[in-house]
Amino acid sequence: MSNGDAIIQMRNIGKVFYADEVETHALAGVHLDINQGEYVSISGPSGCGKSTLLSILGLLDSPSSGQYLLANNAVEALNRGQRSDIRNRQIGFIFQAFNLIGDMTVLENVELPLSYRKGVSSSERRERAVAALEKVDMAHRLGHYPAQLSGGQQQRVAVARALVGAPAVLLADEPTGNLDSKNGEQVMQLLDELHRQGSTICMVTHDSRYADYATRKIFMFDGRIVDEETMHRLRAEEDYRHFDEHKGLRIRSA
Repeated sequence: MSNGDAIIQMRNIGKVFYADEVETHALAGVHLDINQGEYVSISGPSGCGKSTLLSILGLLDSPSSGQYLLANNAVEALNRGQRSDIRNRQIGFIFQAFNLIGDMTVLENVELPLSYRKGVSSSERRERAVAALEKVDMAHRLGHYPAQLSGGQQQRVAVARALVGAPAVLLADEPTGNLDSKNGEQVMQLLDELHRQGSTICMVTHDSRYADYATRKIFMFDGRIVDEETMHRLRAEEDYRHFDEHKGLRIRSA
């Protein structure tokens, strides 16, 4: 059922990877709506499909089955050029590893997404980049290079780059993963402030402390979205099974 406020609508999304004639089902039967202005966290154990889901949300990958509507436009069957254009205009990415270009200044890094848009002049690019840097309190470093910044400062610049194109949704993939706890908290507070200003955010995180910043928490297990109670039960069962297998191996080897 369509939701008029949903910026993202996924219906029965599946993703299968093939390697050496082996099928790996990374996602199965995923249904997900994200409304405009929501702050959603996606968490779950390693290998549960979080990153695969985020790649499909960000049009970096295509589902094997199902339907994905972004701003009411079906995107799962678009060609590479169309996907690239929509990705540039509709989605802002925040990566764990920052992904800043080392031989470009802070200002040039933030301007970069706009350089792929037709009709945006160099003066407009600079104006919008400076405004984005001001939002993250990094305008005073616009002439510096990434290597001259701390990890927390680099992530702030990466957030500014994600914001500069006024995207419909911000996708954050473990945005605190390369930061110490102090800088991690500062980046989370920045995302919280952006959400209060109206940004739609979808964040993958393994850290329950940071998941709590979101207004809605989604949990994944074995390629499916589950409720929190089910996830904890499944994880407990899996931990017990691994413990039992390990104990059995020790007994057999004695």
